[in-house]
Amino acid sequence: MKKKLLFAAILCVGLAATPTEAFAQPSLSAQNAVLMEMESGRVMVEKAPHERRPIASITKIMTALLAIESGRLKEKVPISDRARQVEGSSLYLEKGDRLTLEELTYGLMLRSGNDAALAISEFVSGSTEQFTVLMNKKAKQIGMKNTSFMNPHGLHDPGHYSTAYDMALLTAEAMKNETYKTIVSTTLYKTKSKPVRVWENKHRLVRSGGMITGGKTGYTKKAGRTLVTTAEEKGMELVVVTLNAPSDWSDHMSLFEEAFSSYKRVGIIGKTPFSIPGEKNFFYAKNTLYYPMTDQEKKSAYIRVVLEGRKKGQAELWIEEEKKVSVPIYRSKTETPSFWKKLKKELPSW
Repeated sequence: MKKKLLFAAILCVGLAATPTEAFAQPSLSAQNAVLMEMESGRVMVEKAPHERRPIASITKIMTALLAIESGRLKEKVPISDRARQVEGSSLYLEKGDRLTLEELTYGLMLRSGNDAALAISEFVSGSTEQFTVLMNKKAKQIGMKNTSFMNPHGLHDPGHYSTAYDMALLTAEAMKNETYKTIVSTTLYKTKSKPVRVWENKHRLVRSGGMITGGKTGYTKKAGRTLVTTAEEKGMELVVVTLNAPSDWSDHMSLFEEAFSSYKRVGIIGKTPFSIPGEKNFFYAKNTLYYPMTDQEKKSAYIRVVLEGRKKGQAELWIEEEKKVSVPIYRSKTETPSFWKKLKKELPSW
């Protein structure tokens, strides 16, 4: 077993005496809510985040992601009688219509078409029942531990539920896909298939532009108003999920405004090689690790390095007594100790 060497005391000058500044959480109408930084997964605000609840049409985030990942967006999709006759919000598809999977996915996300959801599920997996199996398999891969999908549209079913936290995880995963990002950020879409249809995005905040980059609306009597919104400012990408929120638009904007004013995305460690006192080798991370922090948190932040032998290890970001995130590090052939000079500018306690 390889000996682990801990260098926390060497790399940390000391903790600030002042406590970490608390995030000024706005008052929320939502029964459940999560504000998450999507790259790191840091949850900045939570309110009953793991309570299982009906989620209505934000279900369609998973449906859209699976449609895109099928690789068949340019193929024409037949519309079954079952799809045409589904209740709730609709694209009003008719018998004989043959839109592409891409067009249906736009209709799914912009107009929340339940008929589009069923048509997509039947086309991608052969049946809606098989598609829900695919939905749950994907949910498990993402780490959605309190989610069960019974249909592709979100109409009420006792066995169909998720949580604010799980839906934030799903959205963060979906936003890694450039096609998905393009679809959910679109305000107005015109089909090429005949008859030509023009769809405006139901998501009011997406239509307003600015820092908002996407999202999905939802509503049923059982679920109440459900809403997912993503936003980006100065390289930091956030997602807000609210469930059963009477004033969801206000909830989302107040959370975004407070988060972007309080947090800064800080580069913690990356490809620039760095040295460790007492070690001849230099180390680096394959990808730059970013983490959102308040100015006060930066004063009490430090990095611990745990080496496994002399070739690799882990660099851990700690704020006070809590480990926030870690990244693998590897021995470098390049000896450039400039990393610590850059880090000192970001973390004043160094």
